[in-house]
Amino acid sequence: MLCSKSNQMLLSMQVLIFKTDIKTKKKVNAVKPVLNGHPAIYGWSVDTQDIDNVLRIEASGKLKESDVINMVAPCGFSCEVLPD
Repeated sequence: MLCSKSNQMLLSMQVLIFKTDIKTKKKVNAVKPVLNGHPAIYGWSVDTQDIDNVLRIEASGKLKESDVINMVAPCGFSCEVLPD
């Protein structure tokens, strides 16, 4: 049963990629409670060494790009979908 539940989770998982202005570890820590607290987000990271300060989110298929943008904006950061 656990195996099938795990497979179901993998099937519904998506990776969302954003360009942000989250440029430092201190700024990453500012969004941490918001992103860690969302039940649809399984994991996330910000590459502060990348020119686009890429926010990468692994989440359930229920999470929309607009949801992420609306979560990050109140923390004072810009966030836009990074095209392929």
